[in-house]
Amino acid sequence: MTAPRYGITIPFDGVPLVEHRAWFERLTSLGYTDVWSAEVDGTDGFTPLALAAAWEPTLNLGLAIAPAFTRGPALLAQSVASIAEAAPGRFTFGLGASSQVIVERWNGVAFVDPYRRVRDTLRFLKRAFAGEKIDVECDSFTVRGFKLSRPVPEAPKIFLGALRPGMLRLAATEADGAILNWLSAEDVRSVVDVVGEETPLAARIFVLPTEDADLARMVGRRMIAAYLNVEAYAQFQRWLGRGELLEPMWEAWAAGDRKRALEVIPDEVVDALVVHGSYEACRAHVARYASNGVSIPAIAIIPIGVDLGEAVEGLAPRA
Repeated sequence: MTAPRYGITIPFDGVPLVEHRAWFERLTSLGYTDVWSAEVDGTDGFTPLALAAAWEPTLNLGLAIAPAFTRGPALLAQSVASIAEAAPGRFTFGLGASSQVIVERWNGVAFVDPYRRVRDTLRFLKRAFAGEKIDVECDSFTVRGFKLSRPVPEAPKIFLGALRPGMLRLAATEADGAILNWLSAEDVRSVVDVVGEETPLAARIFVLPTEDADLARMVGRRMIAAYLNVEAYAQFQRWLGRGELLEPMWEAWAAGDRKRALEVIPDEVVDALVVHGSYEACRAHVARYASNGVSIPAIAIIPIGVDLGEAVEGLAPRA
């Protein structure tokens, strides 16, 4: 039986990258097995993992996710191969569509047919890591004569950021697993019904370890409004059966009434999607994700009203 994995999201808010070495060492001593980066509007996804690879060589590394649009296929292959070379056998690369905001508004790249772009990029990367010289004209890009000059000793696992059945099925059939977020522990079973019991699943789980429920729900509502009004996440919630509960928020947001949009998010939605409570309650909640099929829970500590070091220790896995 594979040993359970338990990850945490890096880099930590308020901690400069140059100061993360001691944090990585501490994570290992506390029993964390993985560090997972992201790529939104802070650091890029690769640099924190390069530091972790050098500073704490026992940690597994994951990136959830890098957009398929914002780097060309060849450059993306080079970036992934570099981390794979720095941490052989320990790197899981998360590839996803991202969103229109990140791809189009922030990076000036047309957000067209994201499913095909992810599919084509996945297939390209697998060929590149196998050492092929690639000439390909696919639906979303054309590459002529590319080959990695530094062979990849051990090809990294590629997980797909997947929010609905089409991408989930692609993750199950052509990738090595799927990456999830903004779902409840119980929602995991809906995903497993699509991908099957054997497909590895990583999930970023937002955790605010406080027994002040009003504070947790206030913060949670702001996060939910920021994320779940993005069309891809809205469609995901509808697929999960949460559409009726969130429709008032979507209507208020579309009307430009941000205050109302926050007010109409039900407590039950916040409590399902944002883990909060005592450290013991939070660990138990995260464990429900694992028992329902998440192979690699990767908690993301929300550093509001809590000491980061205390939270890292309080949320650490227990034997």
